[in-house]
Amino acid sequence: MKRIVSVSLGSSRRNSVATVSVLGEEVTVERIGTDGSIEQAIALIRELDGKVDAFGMGGIDLYVYAGGRRYAFRDAKRIAAAAVRTPIVDGSGLKNTLERRAVYWLDRNVMPLRGKRVLMVASVDRFGMAEALVDVGADIVFGDMMFALGIPIPIRSFRTIHVLARILLPIITQLPFTWLYPTGAKQETHQPRFTEYYQWADLIAGDWLYIRRYAPDRLEGKTILTNTVTPADIEWMKQAGVATLVTTTPNLGGRSFGTNLMEGLIVAAAKKRADEMSPADYEEWLDRIGFTPRVERPAARGSAAGD
Repeated sequence: MKRIVSVSLGSSRRNSVATVSVLGEEVTVERIGTDGSIEQAIALIRELDGKVDAFGMGGIDLYVYAGGRRYAFRDAKRIAAAAVRTPIVDGSGLKNTLERRAVYWLDRNVMPLRGKRVLMVASVDRFGMAEALVDVGADIVFGDMMFALGIPIPIRSFRTIHVLARILLPIITQLPFTWLYPTGAKQETHQPRFTEYYQWADLIAGDWLYIRRYAPDRLEGKTILTNTVTPADIEWMKQAGVATLVTTTPNLGGRSFGTNLMEGLIVAAAKKRADEMSPADYEEWLDRIGFTPRVERPAARGSAAGD
C-alpha cells in the first residue's frame, strides 16, 4: 500500500489520515503537523525518507509565481533538502492545474463568475486560481498586501500584482516564513481584519487559513473557494452563515487535504519526481484519477455534501 505524508508547519490539532482507492490501488494519505517547528519538520522528513512514497510540504510554499517568474522561499528549501530518496512536493503543480480547473468548474456548475465580486486573500501562492478568476471576468480585489504584509492597500489589477511581485518577492522569500503566514498555534487564532472586503465580496477565494484568520464572524450568503478544510472548519462556516463551500480537492475521510498532499499522491502514482512532471502530466493524471471539486452548503439545514 502506498503511503503519502504531508509534513506541515501547521497545528498538530489538524492532523488527519485516510485510506483511499486510486485507480484500483489502496493509498494512505496522512497529514502531520509540527506546530510551526521547521527543525521538527526536517527531522520527520529525514526519519521517513525512503520509507514513504511521496512527501507533501504543508503550511509553507516552496515556490510562489508571478509574472511568469518563480521565487523560492529560503526556509522551504531547507525543508525540501531533507528528502533525499523520496519525492517531495509543495502543491505548486496542482495550483497551476487543479485550481484553474476548479475555477472554470465553479463558473459552469455553481455560480457564473463574470462580474461577480471576488476577494482573493492572496494571489501569488495560488497563481493558477488567480489567473483563472481574471480569465472568467470576475471583479477582483487581491489581498496580498493586506493579508500577507498587513499593509492596507487593496489591489484591483493583476498587472499590479506582477509589478509588485518582481520588486518585493526576491526580498520577502528570504524572510522567516513564520513572519508571513500563520503556523502552529497561530493557525487557531482569529483576528478580523479588512472585514469590509469580506462583506463586499460575493466569493471569497484562496488559502483557508488566511480566509479564516481574518474573516468577520458573519459571512451570510457568501461562497468560499478554498482547499484544506476540516469538519470543525465547516462547522465554523455554518455558524458564520456561509452559503456555499467549494474545495478544489475532494472529500477524503471527512475532510479535504492540501494540494501538497494531493500532488504527492499524483507523483507517487506517476512514479516521477516533481521536476519530471509537466502541466500536461498533471492534467493527464487528474483526468485518470477523476478529482473533482467538493461542494457543501454549510448554512443549509442538514448540510448536504457531494463530490
